[in-house]
Amino acid sequence: MTTEHDQANDDESTLAVPLAELKPALEALLLVAEQPMDTLHLAAVVGYPHDDVVGALTTLATEYDDQRRGFELRQVGGGWRYYTREDFAPLLERYVLDGQQARLTQAALETLAVVAYKQPVSRSRVSAVRGVNVDGVMRTLVMRGLVEECGVDHETGAHLYRTTSYFLERIGIGSLEELPELAPFLPELDDVDDFADAGDAGESASA
Repeated sequence: MTTEHDQANDDESTLAVPLAELKPALEALLLVAEQPMDTLHLAAVVGYPHDDVVGALTTLATEYDDQRRGFELRQVGGGWRYYTREDFAPLLERYVLDGQQARLTQAALETLAVVAYKQPVSRSRVSAVRGVNVDGVMRTLVMRGLVEECGVDHETGAHLYRTTSYFLERIGIGSLEELPELAPFLPELDDVDDFADAGDAGESASA
C-alpha cells in the first residue's frame, strides 16, 4: 500500500521537465547497467513517476517479445536487465568457443612468455622487456583467461599480473616449475627498471 511518505518521495524524484523521452531513456540506462536496476532507482534517474516507469518497462518487454528481437528485457533479482534470447544460445556458444580456440598472435605469445617467466610482473615491465606497448595484448590475454591480476606493486602502485591455472591446463603442465628453460634468454627485470619504473608511475596514476 502506498503511504503519504512514499508518495512524497515519488513526487520529489519526478522532475518538472524530464531529461529525455521515457522508453529510450530506460533503454539507454539498462544497456550500460552491470546489475539489474530496480524501478525506484530508474524513476529517480529519468525523472518520471514510478508507475509510468513500470508501465514503460512492461511495454518494452512485450515489444521485444512480439518483434522476436535477439534480446529480451527481464525482471529478475529485484530489478530489470537485458538478456540475450535463449533461442540464440547455440549461436552465442559457437561465437565464444571460436574465440577461445583462435590462435594467439606472435605478439600475444611473446607477451605471455614474459609474464610466465617473470611473474608477478607489471604491464610496463613486460613492455620494457618486449620493447613495445603491450596494454592491448595484455587485455586480450586477460579476456582469454590466460593471465590475471594478482595484486599491486607496493613501490610503484602498478597492477601486477600472473598466469592462471587455465594457462597451465592449456600448455599441459601441472606447475610453473615444469616450464622449459627459457628464462635465461629473457633480460633480467633489473636491466629494464629505469624504463619500466616510469611506465609504472604512469600506470599507477591512470589506475
